[in-house]
Amino acid sequence: MTEQVPARPCLVVVGSGIAGLIVAIAASSTHDVTLITKAELGESNTRYAQGGIAAAMFDDDSVASHIADTLVAGAGLNRLSAVEALCAEGPERIRDLIRLGVEFDRVPGGELARGLEAAHASARILHAGGDATGSAIERALVRAVRTTAARVLENTFVNDLVVDESGRVVGVEVVSAAACGVAGTITVLADAVVLASGGAGQLYAHTTNPAVTTGDGVAAAYRAGAELADVEFYQFHPTSLAVPGNFLVSEAVRGEGAVLRGADGARFMVGVHPDAELAPRDVVARAIAEQMAKQGGAPVLLDATELGAEFLERRFPSISQACRANGLDWGREPIAVTPAAHYWMGGVLTDDWGRSTVPGLFAVGEVACTGVHGANRLASNSLLESVVFAWRAVAVLQGHAGAGAARFVTEGWPDVAADAEGDSAWHVRALGDAPDSGLPTDRSDDASGDASDDAKFSRAALQQLMWNAVGVYRDAATLSAAQAQFARWQTACDATPAETITALEDRNLLLLARLIAAAARQREESRGAHYRSDFPETSTLFHHHQISARKAALPT
Repeated sequence: MTEQVPARPCLVVVGSGIAGLIVAIAASSTHDVTLITKAELGESNTRYAQGGIAAAMFDDDSVASHIADTLVAGAGLNRLSAVEALCAEGPERIRDLIRLGVEFDRVPGGELARGLEAAHASARILHAGGDATGSAIERALVRAVRTTAARVLENTFVNDLVVDESGRVVGVEVVSAAACGVAGTITVLADAVVLASGGAGQLYAHTTNPAVTTGDGVAAAYRAGAELADVEFYQFHPTSLAVPGNFLVSEAVRGEGAVLRGADGARFMVGVHPDAELAPRDVVARAIAEQMAKQGGAPVLLDATELGAEFLERRFPSISQACRANGLDWGREPIAVTPAAHYWMGGVLTDDWGRSTVPGLFAVGEVACTGVHGANRLASNSLLESVVFAWRAVAVLQGHAGAGAARFVTEGWPDVAADAEGDSAWHVRALGDAPDSGLPTDRSDDASGDASDDAKFSRAALQQLMWNAVGVYRDAATLSAAQAQFARWQTACDATPAETITALEDRNLLLLARLIAAAARQREESRGAHYRSDFPETSTLFHHHQISARKAALPT
């Protein structure tokens, strides 16, 4: 009699950045893994990450110091248990990356090289290839995943999640780029789905994110009933090249000594914050925006000339190449820079093990909101978050950790008690589908009609409106006007079937724009990356997280 080998559980991983690749690699020993990416394998935000990855790897640093820096940047909304997991497990996860083939930069003698970035008390930022850290990590992990038995579906768009009658996610609906139309949708079933699909930088007219970042995973999770958190918190990187494409100029450049100057050549950050150019990102981004307003919208100047052309070429080869491509010589003259949308702290609400509020659905990386970043991400914590919580999600899938139900699943509205660990920061207020909440509903009767010219939707118009009304500066009047426009666009889009992948992406972007604008309007304070010019101070009344949920059981 032949003994039958039990079938291995099936796992679908959506996204091929650092988080998705780590999940696919680590889970392949116990699961039949299908890795789905809507572009080529490796095309993600990870690939473009310059600043590096932070971890307390050195004798003059400590996990406690890394935790403290992360909490300060998060402006009171970090989940302490998530931050502790991030910082404590970070060093071992770095060693995992090295074992997987990532070649971090080293100093003569073989020690890991390290740099300093804004809001870090210690030089703890590791780089690879100078300013090509993300690309180096991506290449190594792509090589590693190809050695596994994981099935890889490239150029495949995840249209929606498949949810069974019990409310459990049991697979995904996908569309091949070759098929283009929704008619080409097929279903891939799974025992669990891990979203690692990244953020939504394409919401904004100016963004450092690649074209694939259209928020598809967050939107699909919302439609499947998953709760989202902190969607109003979008981080704007202070310095991108003021040229088409907004090539990111790493914060590490300022960490090495570059300074910001106005059009008159004078430094302006010295009078804004004690740390000047090394102030938290939100502070620097707003200061640049204010300076640009003072000089008629002209970009500010990043002056790295004191560092010398030879050093800049060696330390920042990718930025140097981008400057040359745009006719700039940043070793000899300052370069024009502007803020740009960079990283989304909000996303699919998860516990400390990557589990969402919907059974069978996990989320890791920028698509997720673990609470680790709070209201503002500390520089170079994003790659670390991806790898730490990817490993944690796999540990749960393999039955090694995370016993018990997902924590802080909302149990009542509008206020929910602290989670099981007593983390007082994780109080939440719900934003539901009530008609007066400003959130998308299943109906479109909140719109004023689609007869006017401004009802004609385009992605470019959405991106410009998000930049103008839901960008670095926000206020009630512009947010309200933006919500009304989004509603008109929703009516127009609902009347037109989404027959291409681009149209499906647009549907997701419009949904997320409405969610972010509603949450930003609700938060009548300034905190972290969220700045309300009509409420410029931080308020204790808003020391809570906001939950966006499609079908909230609102009290009568």
